[in-house]
Amino acid sequence: MAIIRKKEIKSMPEKEREEKLKELKLELAKRYAPANKSGKIKAKEIKKAIARLLTFKVNTQKTK
Repeated sequence: MAIIRKKEIKSMPEKEREEKLKELKLELAKRYAPANKSGKIKAKEIKKAIARLLTFKVNTQKTK
């Protein structure tokens, strides 16, 4: 679920991107919960997806 492609991000409306960003941040927080010690690879994928969303957000703001 965490893997998001650039073309998927482009096709999303702004509101949906913001919701996805919040959802991914919440999922990342759950991954780092002390009770869940496995899933480091999944956390890495989530971080990459968050970075892609934030990068796209910054780039679109610069072009406006």
